[in-house]
Amino acid sequence: MAHKKLTLPQKTCPTCKRDFAWRKKWQRDWDNVIYCSQRCKRSKNEESTR
Repeated sequence: MAHKKLTLPQKTCPTCKRDFAWRKKWQRDWDNVIYCSQRCKRSKNEESTR
């Protein structure tokens, strides 16, 4: 049974403050996903200095 996109779990990225939804590639590691993208992950140090 396919999920509707409205029912997928969401998190907020601490770098860009945007919400992002669960993706299939994160299914095994969703609890450890913090950033919405590699770009935000690389920029995490810049955010703390602003």
